[in-house]
Formats: sequence, structure tokens, C-alpha cells
Amino acid sequence: MPFLSFGEQVLHYFDRPHESVPCETLSGPAAWRGDALSTSDDWTRALSADEIDELEDAARRVHLDGDGLERLVDVCADDFPLPLLAPRIEEWRRELADGRGFVLLRGLPVERWGERLSSIAYWGLGVHLGSPGGQNPDNDLLGHVLDTGAERNDPHVRRYLTSGDIRYHCDAADVVGLLCLSAPERGGASRLASSVTVFNELLRERPDLSRRLFSPFLLDARNDDRAGSIRHVPVTPCCFADGRLRTFFHSDYFRSVVRHDDVPALTDDETELLDVYEAIANREDLRLDMQLRAGDIQLVSNHTVLHARTAYQDAAASNGKRHLLRLWISLD
Repeated sequence: MPFLSFGEQVLHYFDRPHESVPCETLSGPAAWRGDALSTSDDWTRALSADEIDELEDAARRVHLDGDGLERLVDVCADDFPLPLLAPRIEEWRRELADGRGFVLLRGLPVERWGERLSSIAYWGLGVHLGSPGGQNPDNDLLGHVLDTGAERNDPHVRRYLTSGDIRYHCDAADVVGLLCLSAPERGGASRLASSVTVFNELLRERPDLSRRLFSPFLLDARNDDRAGSIRHVPVTPCCFADGRLRTFFHSDYFRSVVRHDDVPALTDDETELLDVYEAIANREDLRLDMQLRAGDIQLVSNHTVLHARTAYQDAAASNGKRHLLRLWISLD
């Protein structure tokens, strides 16, 4: 099969080498600042008419049983030929793995294609980019990000199922991809910050706190503990090796884990670290906000980029709901 299970993907993602704790600020393309990118479109990639035609032709050749997309998981790169797009996909992969850490693709005609064909085309791009993986223990591979009406303050609810804001976090996969099928009436900005730059600023301003990023925090399992046996797991936010910093940060889940009886309260230093880290990431000169529109695909590295979302409001009409399709992808 062309995909990884949730467990396989998590193990792949957290297999991060670690050699030492950096004592000096880090450089490189992943250490970007939002104010330097907000006036540029260097991070966007517009798809040409020929590339869209190639993608549509490949998607229409995929035959699935029934009306659902259940058998989409059997579709691999060999079933989805994209010779014209292949060199561009390789460039996106390099940008995610070794460059800035994010790319915004523009131009998919999702209104004309509809949700089914758009989903097939999106999956086809995903299997060429890497290996899609399960996004929860049920191994859902193509997630739907939309407001289900769930209570946003329920600690068992994953916040992407609400219209509330989402604090900075990383997902347990090399890359998270979001295809926008429809945008909200207002709000819902996608907010990115370089975790390398945030670390650099923290090291400059609070070196006493920066070292704590290289020791484990407990992470709340939320509603992913299907059998109730795994309520939290230890996770080290930062690893550093070969001159590269790799970061996993999840503020909400680091904080909410204390709801479990067997978890002690966060220390004052730990709470201060989370507060200061988020405050740095939220600085206007460091963060980059983008409003995804229908047909956009945002690809983000979970090793070098933090992502968040502002709260949003959907239009009253049912066809005006914010709706994104999500892929978690492991790179080779």
C-alpha cells in the first residue's frame, strides 16, 4: 500500500537525530522572518494550464468502486502518471525538506472539479510527493477540516473540527498539506512561523529557557487514546544534529495534559517557556499570515515551521462553509 499507518508515521516523524544543544543562533533558509516574506510571492507556485490538464486527466483515469473514496488508498504514484509535474514536485519536496519549509500552490479549479475529483487529484499529488499517512488511530488518510459544531473548549475534541482559533503546533508527520475547497466568510487565516527563527529569538532573549526545549514534555493524547490505555506520551520538542534543528511543538496539548490525575502541574519555568515561545512566534515581524482561497494547496514542514489558525465565521449558506482537505505526508 502507498500509505503509512498512524503508528508508522509517528515513529518515522519522531526518528529525529540529536547530538547537542545549540548555544549559538542558527542560519539557513529555514530561519526566515514573516516581514521579509509578506511583500514577496517567492513562496507561491502557480500551476500552469497544461499542468492542471495533466492532473485532471490522471484523476479522471482513476476508477473507484461506488460513490465513496474508500479505495483511494490503493492508488499509488504508478497509477497516477504526472511526467510534466514531476520536476516541480521534486522542487517542492526539496523546499520542504531543505529550504524554507513551506510552499503555497495556486490554481486548482476545485469549483469546476467538485469535491470528488478534487480529492482524487489531491491524493495523486500527495503520493508523488511522499507517503500519505494516518491522521489518527483509525488511519483516516484524507481529513476534512471544517466546523462540525463541536464544543471548542472540550479537551477531547480536536480543534480543527471547530471554528475556534488554533494555537501554534506541529503535526506528527514530515509534511501537512491543506487543499482549500471553500473559504469562510471571514477570518480563518493560516498563520506560519519559522521554528528555527523562534528558537534563535528565544536563545538571544531567554537562554535560560531555551535549553528546556531539549527535554521531554508530556503530550496529551486527547481523543486518540481509543482504548483509554494511552493518555499521554513524553515528547522532546527540539532535536539538533548535523547543524539542523527539528522542532515539534504543540502548546494546547502540552498544557492540557495536566488534566490527567497522574500528571503533575507544569512548573513555573515550563509555563513561562510555553508563554514566551508562543509570544515570540506571534510577533508581527516573525509570523506570516495567509488567507487560503479555493484551489490553494498549502504544504508545510512540521520540522521547521509552526502553524496556527485564527478563528473564523462561515457564511449562512451551506455552500459557504470553510472546507479544507488535509494530508499528512512522510518524505523519503
